[in-house]
Amino acid sequence: MKDVPRSKAVAVVPEPSEQNDYLSTHIKLLQDSFRKLLHRDLIDAPQNALAMAKAIYHAPYVVVSHGTEADPVFNYGNLAAQRLFEMSWPEWVTLPSRQSAEPPNQEERARLLAAVTTQGSIEHYSGIRISKTGRRFRISDVTVWNLLNPTGTDCGQAAVYSQWEYLTEHTR
Repeated sequence: MKDVPRSKAVAVVPEPSEQNDYLSTHIKLLQDSFRKLLHRDLIDAPQNALAMAKAIYHAPYVVVSHGTEADPVFNYGNLAAQRLFEMSWPEWVTLPSRQSAEPPNQEERARLLAAVTTQGSIEHYSGIRISKTGRRFRISDVTVWNLLNPTGTDCGQAAVYSQWEYLTEHTR
């Protein structure tokens, strides 16, 4: 992933904080879509939207999403995702999501996302990803789902996982 070009056509999403309610509107989209497609909650719902958004941003597991662009760009990654991929928020939300995998693994990742598009969600996925510094890791037991607004319009895709292991190879 070293020195990869970033998308220039995407407006940078502000980093979740108290000032923007931790992007609670986006987190509600993730939660509502997850519940609709998987018939359970993404997180044990705290008492309000702000508490849920803050809890997800600071969760010890990874939550990411990308939009619907022709070459989808990440539009959310909680702190666990930022640490795992060794990226700041501005780097993360300008990264085409395909670049979270090395070129040899991008085709397999594309097949997964195509299957999710058709099926609505997939559970128990595993694959190899790479951080900004070239650190490779295997993600396991991943749930990937489509993001749908209340009218059923496609808003992108999201993933959640809590299992990863670093591989011994380091490309940098």
